[in-house]
Amino acid sequence: MSGLAEKIATMRRQAGGQGVRSLPAKTVGHSCLDSEQRPLLACDSATASNATRELDVLRRLLGLRRRAATPLCAVDGTLPGNEIAPGLRYVERYLAQQQAPEIVATEFAGFENIPRAQLLHFDTETTGLSGGTGTRAFMIGVADWPDQRLRVRQLYIATLAAEPAMLRTFAQWLDPGQVLVSYNGRCYDAPLLATRYRLARLPNPLLGLRHLDLLFPVRRRYRGVWENCRLATIERQLLGVLREDDLPGSEAPRAWRDYLTRGDARNLRRVLAHNDQDVVTLAQLLLRLL
Repeated sequence: MSGLAEKIATMRRQAGGQGVRSLPAKTVGHSCLDSEQRPLLACDSATASNATRELDVLRRLLGLRRRAATPLCAVDGTLPGNEIAPGLRYVERYLAQQQAPEIVATEFAGFENIPRAQLLHFDTETTGLSGGTGTRAFMIGVADWPDQRLRVRQLYIATLAAEPAMLRTFAQWLDPGQVLVSYNGRCYDAPLLATRYRLARLPNPLLGLRHLDLLFPVRRRYRGVWENCRLATIERQLLGVLREDDLPGSEAPRAWRDYLTRGDARNLRRVLAHNDQDVVTLAQLLLRLL
């Protein structure tokens, strides 16, 4: 018996272990070996339990920890849309059932009548809710009316390096006659994007554009009517929209980090669905407030 084997046997005796008895050869499944070649391949439950206890005692004596079992989780990295630049993806769809008048009367918000084609509803998904230079937008969704149908377009980045490409693409969607429509976008989304354009050393395409923030007319009309004026509350109470399997906006940063670190896109796809519904709700809410 080698020196190491003798030490292990001595430690087992000191710990009160009875050893592992040799087992006669027997058939298990499709093959078998004799007991000297493979002593623990076939054993009854009591023997296996004793062997497990002895190993646990031996680990404690040697100061070893039992290795935790690592769960095997399938990672789904499927990303919707098309890659239009390295790390930048684009998603588009049309909603034929959503229609708007050619001229939209927005006197309720202090605006003059606006041609439907000039409206651009937008919303961002970001890496945090606090704002500041450390927060970036990883997704921008817009809804507009190029014709009778509502068009939803989304840009999102799958790598950090793709942010400038997303900002440049979004800038191409804007022109001086555009009217931005948002929900709290004047206080959050627009300043955040302005910061990202400045850090990327790109001109800010939102500068000088008119901005219709629906949060303010909603507050004037419905403050005190419902428990709060959050977009989810307004769309449920006013539009009858009930979201199923919706990922809250507060979970969006984690979903994006999960994709960057583990390649798991399951929750990132839910963020896309959440953002899609946000901009569709903006278009519906504007028409309801007319």
